[in-house]
Amino acid sequence: MKTIKKFILGQKDRMTQIFDENGVAVPVTAINFDKNIITAIKEAEKDGYSAVQVGTVEKSDKKTNKAQKADNKAFRFIKEFRTDAEFNKGDEISIDIFEEGEKVEITSISKGKGFQGGVKLHGFSGGRRSHGNKHAEREVGSIGAGSTPGRVWKGKKMPGRMGSNRITIKNLTIAKIDKENNRILVKGAIAGKPGTLVELKVVSYPEKQSK
Repeated sequence: MKTIKKFILGQKDRMTQIFDENGVAVPVTAINFDKNIITAIKEAEKDGYSAVQVGTVEKSDKKTNKAQKADNKAFRFIKEFRTDAEFNKGDEISIDIFEEGEKVEITSISKGKGFQGGVKLHGFSGGRRSHGNKHAEREVGSIGAGSTPGRVWKGKKMPGRMGSNRITIKNLTIAKIDKENNRILVKGAIAGKPGTLVELKVVSYPEKQSK
């Protein structure tokens, strides 16, 4: 089972580039961080599991549901991290716990693209473009399976909602930590649009035992 050693919540800013010591351009994603406050501690004896609840980006109390409130403070984002690390309620987590060159795991929600057809969603080739083929260029084609079983197979690739998926990318490298602006630059791209909530974690996985 994986172990979360470090964690923090931020918001994706944009992609840009920096230059390393050799003058080589490195593509990076900028992530901005607000105060991360420990809002609750989950204990195995009481709650059945060990976890730490973190809130970030304080907001006005208006139009805030009960799940977003903690100690009379309202947060835009609240997340739980399953960890055995020791924290006290009210502690603050900052980007100081991370180091440049450290490998991290990032989880975020990808861009939502609405309802899409099979050509865009699954990469179908569509119908032929020859003369006389009307309105079939982007159709998915036959979906039936004949008289037996006389139905569409479960799991068939069809048009549907695209995007808005929870995406986790492992082994990303912290390229630069900008403490002055409370920002971390991570090498490469991450899922989501600007403003998307980002879970940045340092995770250790158990080593696979050789047979």
